[in-house]
Amino acid sequence: MNIELTYPWVLLLLPLPLLVYWLTPGYKTRRTAIKVPFFDALVEALDEKPERGASILRPAFWQRALLAVSWGLVVLALTKPMQLGKPQQRQEFGRDVMVAVDLSDSMNTEDFTSDTGDKRSRLNAAKQVLANFAEKRQGDRLGLILFGDAAFVQAPFTADHQAWLALLDEAQTPMAGLSTHMGDAIGLAIKVLLEGATQQGEAQKAKLAIVLTDGNDTDSYVAPEDAAKLAKARGVKIHMIAMGDPKTVGETAIDMATMNSVAETTGGKAFQALNSRELNQAYDTINELEPQLYQSTYYQPKLSLHPYLLMIVSCLYLVAFSLATWQRSRKSREAA
Repeated sequence: MNIELTYPWVLLLLPLPLLVYWLTPGYKTRRTAIKVPFFDALVEALDEKPERGASILRPAFWQRALLAVSWGLVVLALTKPMQLGKPQQRQEFGRDVMVAVDLSDSMNTEDFTSDTGDKRSRLNAAKQVLANFAEKRQGDRLGLILFGDAAFVQAPFTADHQAWLALLDEAQTPMAGLSTHMGDAIGLAIKVLLEGATQQGEAQKAKLAIVLTDGNDTDSYVAPEDAAKLAKARGVKIHMIAMGDPKTVGETAIDMATMNSVAETTGGKAFQALNSRELNQAYDTINELEPQLYQSTYYQPKLSLHPYLLMIVSCLYLVAFSLATWQRSRKSREAA
């Protein structure tokens, strides 16, 4: 058991009762006496010399011991002893990272090649790369937004990256529709990031959004450029990642001009990934640009013991009072 004294200098009070005993006179009280007319004859018969004096009551051994133990416990309580518990780790998360993933129909296109040479869809390639990304962001809270015809929060900010990956794995293209409301996704990411910082009381905390899409914005309520201006004003940095073939046209065409504008406005960077290797490189670059701010501190919980010491003193005096009362009662019965 590890115990420390908050005010150890209070122990200097321990010898105080001895100093009082040695340096101060005994306490005297006046008592009534019987006046007799034959006092002189009584003194002469007893061969005693009358003089002024006092009767000193001597405490019993157990009374002295009780006083000494009680004073020691009271002084020890005044030092406020603290019992130290086991060291605890307090984790402080560095960044809130909101990942927005496009679930438009074109994300089903199987034009990405895995490390083994197998063809896979853009969405499955994104899931694999995001799993590696999450593993390297142990100090951050991750959130997930899925968007298509609309944007919605699939996973609120959490430090449980396994739960985050499980919710990502459930994402399928029919969930959000066929189009790409990229501007709405950016706006929702800003809203959730700001709400998360307010709830945690960390307004100055680093806030980061990563938007992964394979097409241009289609009829968002908020244009991506306008959402980027709001993000800059509220201290949110946005990295943009474009997936797929840049030669496509129509709604599935990649609008790198808009993506570059959004990234530059917020202080982020835009990437273009034509295969799994380039997608991995994009996230590796983001990890380098946004190093972890993870910190952990250790502390020991403390339990003050002084109330228990005072409880012991109270119990000792209660027992002593009961014992003294019982002894007086017994003597009274014997005298009767």
